[in-house]
Amino acid sequence: MTQFTFDSHNHSQQFIRITAEFETNVALTKIQLPSWRPGRYELANFAKYIRNFNIVDEKGNALSWTKITKDSWEVNTSGCIGIKVEYQFYSNILNAGSTFLDENQLYVNPVNCCVYTEETYHQKVLIRLLIPEDWQVASSLTKEKIGYSVANMDELMDTPFIASSQLQQKSYESNGTTFYVWFNGEVKPDWERLIKDFKAFTDIQINKFTEFPVNEYHFLNQILPYRTYHGVEHQKSTVISLGPSYEIFSGMYDDLLGVSSHELYHTWNVKAIRPIEMFPYDFSKENYSKLGYLYEGVTTYQGDMFLFKSGVFSEEQYFKELSEQLQKHFDNHGRFNYSVAESSFDTWLDGYVLGAPARKVSIYTEGCLLAFVTDVRIRIATDNKYGIDEVMKRLYFNYALENKGVSEGDYQNMIEAVSGISFQTFFDNFVYGNHAFESIISEALEDMGLELIHDPSENYSEGRLGMKITKKGNNFIISNLYPGGPAENGKLSIGDEIIAVNGFSCQGDLNKWLNYFDDDQKEVTVIRNGRMLNFIFPEVNRNFYMRYSIAKMKDITGDQKRLFDNWKK
Repeated sequence: MTQFTFDSHNHSQQFIRITAEFETNVALTKIQLPSWRPGRYELANFAKYIRNFNIVDEKGNALSWTKITKDSWEVNTSGCIGIKVEYQFYSNILNAGSTFLDENQLYVNPVNCCVYTEETYHQKVLIRLLIPEDWQVASSLTKEKIGYSVANMDELMDTPFIASSQLQQKSYESNGTTFYVWFNGEVKPDWERLIKDFKAFTDIQINKFTEFPVNEYHFLNQILPYRTYHGVEHQKSTVISLGPSYEIFSGMYDDLLGVSSHELYHTWNVKAIRPIEMFPYDFSKENYSKLGYLYEGVTTYQGDMFLFKSGVFSEEQYFKELSEQLQKHFDNHGRFNYSVAESSFDTWLDGYVLGAPARKVSIYTEGCLLAFVTDVRIRIATDNKYGIDEVMKRLYFNYALENKGVSEGDYQNMIEAVSGISFQTFFDNFVYGNHAFESIISEALEDMGLELIHDPSENYSEGRLGMKITKKGNNFIISNLYPGGPAENGKLSIGDEIIAVNGFSCQGDLNKWLNYFDDDQKEVTVIRNGRMLNFIFPEVNRNFYMRYSIAKMKDITGDQKRLFDNWKK
């Protein structure tokens, strides 16, 4: 049996003392620490948080070992029957995928900080927590007489836990499964409202798949005093970080619902229905896949759709969410340069940051919009008998339950099997190509009696000059430029700090100053690489960045109404 001990007593320095004990019967044992975590398809290099690494045998005698890669060690275990790996893990980052320690909590995502060996990977794992007696533990870990356990290392890597004295918890039942909702941190839950809404979207998700993949589920909410929004999926749980505390059940309640529904859907899509390249996970290196439009895109679409279908979201709320995806899509000119499939592969290259301007797209946004169009096309082809729900259900039963990974071809073939029509051109042009989405989105909306509305941005800098800005004190940083717009043609650059318009300091009101001067030309003063530069750019009689929204058509046909009514069921 493998054993882990987590000691929280060095909380002032935020180092967790971790001891891992493994059996061994080989002469040379390789110790591996994960280099990435599921839900974030980029290298994280967790080994940079480790100090005081040491290995002894079952009697406490020091063993000779060598570090062979950035996150693996080789130890001479000839004559040993067991080894003990001791180290400290620096835990000062608090988000939905991190590990964190302070005087109030021990929060562990084991995939960040737990080493493993291939020989013992499938053994049962016992977990001991050295924590204050008044702390509770929120997790799907199995309670033992002494400590907790999981079936094997694969389950441990996917089982985060929070130990804290601040935990609040309620539960509800759906289809015979118990769902636990935990809050840690300063928050005043409206339990009645929350349980009603959570049960509604849980019920309909299970109804569409006909069963839930696991026997229990935990929503682990880290509530923080500052603004944040993040969620990470696990097989039996999700960790969600949200803040500030005072907005969780007011201005951020829709965000709480949205991320919770999204992460719950991941229990089927990616935790069960998994790309063949990640079947199983290899934590030692990149797991390249072009299927981000399936595991994140479809989940983004379905997470919000199930809030709509369950009645938790109104039409207005749902259209707002879909409009936000449309806005992100049209604002990103990387859509003309890189496909969503290529962008999925390259999350391992430049992660989730912008990178080079207009280079790539988001697997969440593009995948969501493609899932929407796919859903509508399937419904039209099958006369409202099936939608993308049926595709995902069949993938679950034919692949996940058969212990098989899903390939790119498998997903396309399943869509075609359900719809009875070819999607080859669709995949060639919009999944693997970078054809413009506007026509297929407008067509799908129109089929349901909806229309895509686009109006000029009310922000002068965006609508008239083609530049997006972020505030920095009283000045403004250019964060994006519309290709061929006045700002770009005027030689402004992303990263320029605008400090004045026509010689007048911005004083926190750049758009007001831009509106004030009605000359044919405007001069802006910027700071670039420590130098002050002036640029003049003429305006043109057109608009650039637009604002996108969805509206119902005034007159719709019976077919449009039937499609819309069936789509939202």
